[in-house]
Amino acid sequence: MSTESTAGTSNRSVIASDREVAVITGASSGIGAATARSLANEGFHVILGARRVERLRELAAETGGTALPLDVTDEDSVNSFVEQVSTCRILVNNAGGAKGSAPVAEADENDWRWMWETNVLGTLRLTKELLPKLVASENGHVITVTSVAALEVYDNGSGYTSAKHAEAALHRTLRGEHLGEPVRFTEVAPGLVETEFSEVRYHGDTERAKAVYRGLTPLVADDVADVITFAATRPAHVNLDQIVVKPRDQASATRAHRT
Repeated sequence: MSTESTAGTSNRSVIASDREVAVITGASSGIGAATARSLANEGFHVILGARRVERLRELAAETGGTALPLDVTDEDSVNSFVEQVSTCRILVNNAGGAKGSAPVAEADENDWRWMWETNVLGTLRLTKELLPKLVASENGHVITVTSVAALEVYDNGSGYTSAKHAEAALHRTLRGEHLGEPVRFTEVAPGLVETEFSEVRYHGDTERAKAVYRGLTPLVADDVADVITFAATRPAHVNLDQIVVKPRDQASATRAHRT
């Protein structure tokens, strides 16, 4: 049976659907929200997880999905979320982000702690708990959104680049550990994408955030969602291991053409 769009349901309730289920973390905005719309258009029942539940409810109503509160940095929140997911065919690990741009000599440990908890341990928690259900689906797929920061380092970004390198290492390790099992693993590493990302990184400084994208045409959330959906809808024997997607104007994490 199909469920209606819900949010904040009891820990004991279980989400069931006659459609294949895709779980998306960080679904309240940006790439997560765009991916939810895209996968719903492909016929998936999307289960939306994030802390901003009001936004999730609106998206659930739009997509026919299910909104559930989720804080990936909180083990109890993750356990409560997973208890409500009876089956899972796709997991999109999208929750994450950056905070601050200090050099190592001036690093803020609280910013680092948040980045590692969100990007690394959050991905670990959701993947670990949902893997049995993904394998049981007989065509499971873990799609982890990392970044070009998982491939390169740059000045004043060590907190984020180290967290994304660690997240990517976690994800890539799964490919070998589950070789021979009916589950695929795809890493999507975007470059400059204009979302709320930079506003979070610069603690709400909107002018500084806008400057990140000034003078070039960045990617938008829908661009990355298209890539995620393409990977998710390939035949079961096709595994797109790693996809790096950047704007035409961007060559690397530190080099771009601006007008």
